[in-house]
Amino acid sequence: MTSNDKAGRTARLSATRRVVDGVRIATLRGEIDHDEQDVLREALLPEGDPALPVVADMSDVTFIDSSGINVLLRTSQQMARAHGRLSIAAPTDTVRRVLALTGTDTVIDCHATLEDALKS
Repeated sequence: MTSNDKAGRTARLSATRRVVDGVRIATLRGEIDHDEQDVLREALLPEGDPALPVVADMSDVTFIDSSGINVLLRTSQQMARAHGRLSIAAPTDTVRRVLALTGTDTVIDCHATLEDALKS
């Protein structure tokens, strides 16, 4: 018997947040899929100021699907309306390919390193 009950399973995405020089950094680790989209959304835009710039550090993200891409795009749009900005830092090769295939990298600034993203 299988179950779709989320209560019994371990999250595949973890997120930590910190603010450095007025930029919120969301450090993401694991897989971003339909089941983890709420974790991603909360990491990128917790209750607070949507105008605060956000950098999504994706150096430890091993997988992203269309639901994760949709969260990135919707969050970027929401932030832009509030005069904020979302950037992606250090995506793994796997994630970078998905960002390029979907055109997300033409809508959201992507940087090779976290340091580059913080400088922009």
